[in-house]
Amino acid sequence: MKKLNICFFVFVLTFLVSCRTDDIIVRPEVEEGLAQPENTAIKGFYLLNEGNMGSNKCTLDFFDYTTGTYHRNIYADINPNVVKELGDVGNDIQIYGNKLYAVINVSNKIEVMDAKTAKRIKSITVENCRYMTFKDGKAYASSYAGPVSLDPNAPLGKVVEIDTASLTVQREVVVGYQPEEIQIVGNQLFVANSGGYKFPNYDRTVSVVDLTTFKETKKIDVAINLHRLKKDNYGDLYVTSRGDYYTVPSSLFLIDAATGTVKKDFHVSVSEMTIVNDKLYYYGNEFNYNTHTYKKSFGIIDVKTEEIISNKIIDQEYVDAIKTPYGIAVNPISEDIYITDARNYVSTGFVYCFNKNGHFKWKTEGGNIPAHFTFLYK
Repeated sequence: MKKLNICFFVFVLTFLVSCRTDDIIVRPEVEEGLAQPENTAIKGFYLLNEGNMGSNKCTLDFFDYTTGTYHRNIYADINPNVVKELGDVGNDIQIYGNKLYAVINVSNKIEVMDAKTAKRIKSITVENCRYMTFKDGKAYASSYAGPVSLDPNAPLGKVVEIDTASLTVQREVVVGYQPEEIQIVGNQLFVANSGGYKFPNYDRTVSVVDLTTFKETKKIDVAINLHRLKKDNYGDLYVTSRGDYYTVPSSLFLIDAATGTVKKDFHVSVSEMTIVNDKLYYYGNEFNYNTHTYKKSFGIIDVKTEEIISNKIIDQEYVDAIKTPYGIAVNPISEDIYITDARNYVSTGFVYCFNKNGHFKWKTEGGNIPAHFTFLYK
C-alpha cells in the first residue's frame, strides 16, 4: 500500500503494519524449470521486493534466463554477515556499469552490490532516498531529506550526486517537496516533485537542474502529486500525477524537455510505466477514498506518434486474476512482459510473465510486495 498512501496516510500505514497477522519470513528458495532456457545478450533480471513498511522484509530475487530458474531471497545467502539484510522498504533497483544499486527508502541507504554476484560492496547513507539515475560515471538519487512523516512543514527535498568509483556523495541540490523519479536529458536533470507529506498542499512541479552547476534552474508546473518520470528517445518526458485520491484523478502528462512545455494530458491513470522499443507500457491501479475502491487499467502508448495504441497489455483472464498490479518490466529483446501482484501487501506476492502479445507464459511467487526490476546483461 506504500506507493499509494505514503503521501498522506503514513500514520494509517503504521497502524496497519503494527496489526499484521500473517507475517511471512521469506527464506532462500530455488524454483527450477520455470521457463525454457534462453540464450540472448541478457543473463537475467533482478527483482526487488519492497517489503511492508516497518517489517524489514525487503528482499532480492533473481531470474536466470540461461537456465529458466527463479532464485528467491538471494541477498541473505550471498551476504550472511550483513545485519538486518537489505533493510526496510526497497524503492528502486538499477544496474550501472558493473554495480547493482538498491535504494532502501526507510533504512535511509543505497546498497551497492556487484552486478553479477549481488555481493555487497558498500552502503551509502541517503536520508529517505527514493529513486536513481546515472550519467558519465555519476549516480543521482532523489531524497525527501527528512523523516517519514506527514508534516505540513516538511523540508524541501534534494538530489545527491554520487561518484560511482569512490561511492561517495559529492554534491547536493535542493529541489521541490518530496521528490520522486528523476531523468536526465542532455545536460539537464529533471525531478518529479510530489509534496506528498504536505497533503493537501501538494507540490505540482518538475524541477530542472543544470548538471554543470548542479543548481536548480527552473520549475515546470504540471499537476499535483507527481510521481513517475520516464524519457523517450525524442526529447520528451512522460510524468504521472497521482491526483489527490478524492476528486482530482491520476493522469499522465507529456513534457517537451527542451522547452519545458506540457504538450499533452493523456487523461489516463498510470501507477507505473516503462518505455521499451518506442512503446510505453503502463498500468493504473487508482484508489479513491470517496468510494474506497481501486480501478485497474492497462495500455500502450506509441512514443513516436504520442498516441495510445492499445488499452490492454495482457489477456483479460489475467487482468482479473492480478489483484494489485505493482510492478512492470519489458524484456527489450524478446519483449516479454512482466507484471507483479502485491495482493494484500502483507502476503507473498506473485510475478507473472507474458509474451509480447500478452499471452501467459509463467507465474511464480516473489517476496513481500514485488515491485522493481532491472535486467542484467552478460
